[in-house]
Amino acid sequence: MKTLRQLISGEDIIQLVIRLGLLALLILWTFVIIKPFVPILTWAAVLAVAFYPAFSWLAKQLGGRPRTAAVILTLVTLGIVIGPATWLGLSAVEGVKDLASQIGTGDLVLQAPPERIKTWPLIGPQFFELWDQAYTNVRAALREIAPYLKPLAGTMLSLAGDAGVGTLQFLVSVLVMGFLFPFGPQLVAAGRGFLFRIIPEQSEHFLELAGATIRAVAQGVIGVAVIQSLLAGIGFKLAGVPSAGLVAFIVLLLSIVQIGPTPVLLPVIIWIWMDKDVTAALLFTVFFVIVGLLDNILKPLVMGRGLTTPTLVILVGVIGGTLAHGIVGLFIGPIILSVAWELAVAWIRIDRAGPAPQVIADR
Repeated sequence: MKTLRQLISGEDIIQLVIRLGLLALLILWTFVIIKPFVPILTWAAVLAVAFYPAFSWLAKQLGGRPRTAAVILTLVTLGIVIGPATWLGLSAVEGVKDLASQIGTGDLVLQAPPERIKTWPLIGPQFFELWDQAYTNVRAALREIAPYLKPLAGTMLSLAGDAGVGTLQFLVSVLVMGFLFPFGPQLVAAGRGFLFRIIPEQSEHFLELAGATIRAVAQGVIGVAVIQSLLAGIGFKLAGVPSAGLVAFIVLLLSIVQIGPTPVLLPVIIWIWMDKDVTAALLFTVFFVIVGLLDNILKPLVMGRGLTTPTLVILVGVIGGTLAHGIVGLFIGPIILSVAWELAVAWIRIDRAGPAPQVIADR
């Protein structure tokens, strides 16, 4: 009898292993199939969550027509992506290719100090001498390390080559976002049901936290950074700044990681005062100062809650997302890591606070 029980138990274990193996194979195979679409679907979901308040308001203004509101919002977003964003992106790609070519040939072009700086009152001669020394020393240093920078040129060219694929992913993501809008309540209900299976007591809280974090990062960080970089890029183009698209892309990166565009805008303003007449320089200076202060105005308006995610988490998300998914990963990386961070912190707080009432009750 004991042997029969052992035999039945062994058969049950074998069947369980086979079932789990088939399930794991099915899940793995499904992931392999949908893997190319994961960045697109993720970014579409992020856009849908970020723009859903605007979609809801527009649908009400149109008399309860969600499909019409979805079409209008999708067309507006496509216009932004296809228009200024694509123009700025192509300019950035050209700048990256030029920089990579200079690195590859070891002939980096640097700006020598203009002679007119010597005529500036008080600080002119000293500033000219300081710039000239820095120009000479940096140029000599770059010549020494140029051979070691050649692998970096290949990486930069690879990223520039992926820009076309990234633009296509953006367009597809916006279209998918338009399809998701009318089904917002059903998708929220599905997400709530999924979370209830995992954390029944805190499913509603975690769902609200995830949505609030996505909107805070997408609107208050990514959105403001995109607006600043687009406006800065337009100003760079009008001012004739060399590699304007690449400089604007650097503004985008610095704004996403919460450093701000000042480290880029300040040298550009100095260059403009050296290259343009007083009237043009003054107008561009006012414009770039407004662009630099724009995040202080927009963030309090678009962020319903303060961003508690550390800057390091956002920086890791930017780098890791870009390396994993290209240009699209630059945007979805910090959002996904921010959501994961906020949920993990909330989970830890709940676990720490949970046992306390039980201890008091026992006493």
